Amino acid sequence: MAHILSAVEGKSTDVVKITRALISVSDKTGIEDFAKFLSSQNVELLSTGGTAAKLRAAGLTVIDVSSYTGHAECLDGRVKTLHPKIHGGLLGVRGNPQHEADMERLDIGRIDMTILNLYPFEKTVASGASFEQCVENIDIGGPSMLRSTAKNHAFTSIVTSPAQYAAVMAEMEANGGGTTMALRRRLASEAFTLSAAYDAAIASHFQTALSDSSTTPQEQPSAITRVYRPQRTLKYGCNPHQKPSFVATIGSSPLPFSIVNGVPGYINLLDAANAYQLVLELRLATSLPAAASFKHVSPAGAAVAVPLTSVECQAYEVKEEDAAGLTPVALAYLRARHGDPMCSFGDFAAVSDVVDEDTAKILKKEVSDGIVAPGYTPEALEILKTKKGGKFIILEGTKDFVPGDLEYREVFGMTFCQKRNNAIITKDHMSNVVTAKKDLSEDAIRDLIVASICVKYTQSNSVGFAKDGMMVGVGAGQQSRVDCVKLAGKKVKTWYLRQHPKVLGLKFKDGVKRQERVNARVRYIEGDFTPEEKIRWEAQFSEVPEPLSESEKDDFMKATSGVTISSDAFFPFRDSIDHASKVGVTYVAQPGGSVQDENVTKCCDDYGMLMCFTGTRLFHH
Repeated sequence: MAHILSAVEGKSTDVVKITRALISVSDKTGIEDFAKFLSSQNVELLSTGGTAAKLRAAGLTVIDVSSYTGHAECLDGRVKTLHPKIHGGLLGVRGNPQHEADMERLDIGRIDMTILNLYPFEKTVASGASFEQCVENIDIGGPSMLRSTAKNHAFTSIVTSPAQYAAVMAEMEANGGGTTMALRRRLASEAFTLSAAYDAAIASHFQTALSDSSTTPQEQPSAITRVYRPQRTLKYGCNPHQKPSFVATIGSSPLPFSIVNGVPGYINLLDAANAYQLVLELRLATSLPAAASFKHVSPAGAAVAVPLTSVECQAYEVKEEDAAGLTPVALAYLRARHGDPMCSFGDFAAVSDVVDEDTAKILKKEVSDGIVAPGYTPEALEILKTKKGGKFIILEGTKDFVPGDLEYREVFGMTFCQKRNNAIITKDHMSNVVTAKKDLSEDAIRDLIVASICVKYTQSNSVGFAKDGMMVGVGAGQQSRVDCVKLAGKKVKTWYLRQHPKVLGLKFKDGVKRQERVNARVRYIEGDFTPEEKIRWEAQFSEVPEPLSESEKDDFMKATSGVTISSDAFFPFRDSIDHASKVGVTYVAQPGGSVQDENVTKCCDDYGMLMCFTGTRLFHH
């Protein structure tokens, strides 16, 4: 068992006057002004190499570390500050008789402050430098001084960033040239965090290099250090009692998007992260502008830009002449929103292209929490910033953002790691057609791609139905796959029946709001009113409508065809296909791999459907 050291006693004090400071920085931002301030406080300055030269050029008196220690820098500068006069001056406990005696005997003077940056290791790695050059940019002296100063923070101040200079100067001015224990402890905390992040980056680089250079699987590393840098405090987590909550970057990587307007919450950001990936993948796979409407980390709708029919214009309350003039990105969001407008109420939107004025105008009249997009025109921003009394959330995607290959998740005191699901669904996934029917049109391929990418970002088990470039039914998070099909199939039926002449002909009273009209149409289609509910529902109409009978629904649904369905995993039984046949499914995509594949394929043949095996399972949890 390792021996645990006892605390070394000394004479601690709150304010420690700074009399000597050691400066060795690679980032020289603001160092001249800071050093001039220290000099004005009668602080003796020690420095090394390029930092010393810069300070002398600014007219400051500086003692070279080599002169101070009596030993020249050596080994190509690898050894500069690794000397007892440096580390003894940093680590000596003030007021401890033994330490004081040792320092006097060895001619070690006190060093009260260290100002340093570490060699830019991560920048060197990011530049594509060789492994050997990256190794040369591993700082040794800097972290050593950092840890020595931070450990002895009862008496010494460690300054590791130009962002700290102003606070340190203000503290010294307020305390007669000294720093308080509170500041020194905070600086030490930040220093140890920096040191941990620095070492984690080095360890990660070595692990990656070992993995890349080996032809055999590597053993799991004995430890993995990940560094999270909090960027923004959130109001709470999933629920109001889940505090604290914040969003952080991973290491030196940026966030995938910046906040342009509003105050996003925990679930907003989860929706944005999933929705934005979905639309970018749709754009890549189809070459069409794409949009998604998310609620609780699953899509309520998703679509690409496909022109509307005249009947769809009526169902979505859009004038035909207005629809004809819509930009592609506006058209994509209009479709995404109207696949299931009841579930899209209060959504978080995502689009693959720059948001223009047309798109902003559509969003302005819908109840929505926010949007993420790669950019915004000035006109669109002006419109969106006024939405929700100025609280509408606007996120802008970080250009060229690349997520890490591995994802980590903490659950119930455990950490799970997996490779990120970077499978990109393309038309090639639809090439393995296993049914007797083989004719797969370009429109059908497009719709199968839309449905497959959508279920990739839907809580499993999931299936999705698509037609005309849009999701018309999403079944998420069910334990039974056939229940997913039934849930999503009900949505398909509702979507299609919204185009029934009796639904289009409903006569609402003036003043009935847009979302109330949406909800009323859905309830009309469903028809299962309670007596009390029916009274309130009928009060919304200038003419009380005749019921939409089951036979009328069935007759209308017989005309449905060309609908696609995609499943995130194989269909274990034919029951899912049986049910899908009721809502006009003609095309099926699934990974395959079930012992029932032959029976499911025969079922598709029985209904005249085309089915392809993608070979890619898309569970999402």
